[in-house]
Amino acid sequence: MAEEIKFSAGENPYLVEHGGFYRRWMPMLSDINELVETVKKIKTTTEESWIPIWSKVAKVHENMGDKFLNSGNLEEAYKEFMIAKTFLSIARYPGEITPKKKEISNECARVYRKACEILTPKVEIVEVECEGKKIVCHFRCPPNAKNIPAILIMCGADMFKEDRGWASQHAIDNGLASLVMDGPGTGENPFPWEPESVKAWMAAIDYLASRTEVDSKKIGAFGISRGGYSVVQLAGSYPEKVKAIVANAGHPFGYEMTHKELEDFVKARNERAQHVFGKIGDPPSFPPWTIEKEKKLFDKWSLKSLGILDNITQPMLMINGKKDHLAPIGNIYFMLENGPAYGREARIYPDAGHCAFKYQEHWANASFEWLAQKLYSI
Repeated sequence: MAEEIKFSAGENPYLVEHGGFYRRWMPMLSDINELVETVKKIKTTTEESWIPIWSKVAKVHENMGDKFLNSGNLEEAYKEFMIAKTFLSIARYPGEITPKKKEISNECARVYRKACEILTPKVEIVEVECEGKKIVCHFRCPPNAKNIPAILIMCGADMFKEDRGWASQHAIDNGLASLVMDGPGTGENPFPWEPESVKAWMAAIDYLASRTEVDSKKIGAFGISRGGYSVVQLAGSYPEKVKAIVANAGHPFGYEMTHKELEDFVKARNERAQHVFGKIGDPPSFPPWTIEKEKKLFDKWSLKSLGILDNITQPMLMINGKKDHLAPIGNIYFMLENGPAYGREARIYPDAGHCAFKYQEHWANASFEWLAQKLYSI
């Protein structure tokens, strides 16, 4: 079935396509045919229909997980709980925008924590404090660790920390501690999505540095999509503490798109803005986009505008698909053309879209191997 799936740099929730809407979750599912068959049942994206469809298939897998758990097959129980979590993650997309979305988000977190109870080493639920606010995060560490490197795993705009458990496992597999935190404006991060909210990420770095298991001089960061931007922003905002970074996608670093690229970018954003994921009668869940609006966003968020571009001198690995419709790979070339003469590496997948999720099996563990190599060599 996977070989028959076509590529599309788009946001169509009625089709399963590489690079398309379901790219976010496809690597976390073992049976893409089940995803395809479930999507065929979707007639509307409004929550009255959307949430029950995904909740039903999630419940099937949670029940299977319970059966495996009761029989002592922990490995299969964990797999089933994580599949259930992933379908619930689809149900809550694009976030907690209504009371029902909040409820299903809580269900997603519940099932994820159920899976985490099986893990060794355990997931520790911790709170990072920043300016009187508390951010709930997930910490993991290899057994009996002392003074080892650590990675802050940074989430994006519509994927929460429950969706990044696989990244923390790659950290464990490479001898690294990790902290997974929701991005500002999502999940259990109370800060808004604004440039100054980088302080929340900085507080997370300080938290890692305070752990006795962690070598405070060997902390890196990893991010995907908006998290890919955030990891680079963090590197420029806290260069004395962040020693190596992996940025998958990310926008806007500072690359100025051509007029044709801007038109294509705005077209993609407006295709996404056609759908309502909230209640019947709600407006579209994403606002319409224009070239003027994108230029204002660029002026607000570009690394040059923030005055931090020259601070980014850490080893950096950048990853993306060449056909990315939301974070043009010109951002990668921009970073390669600026900064130190060496220390920046990139992997671009020519037939992949946003974040190259089609090749996650290829770049995921490689990213944490790279981070371990860089941090352990300090």
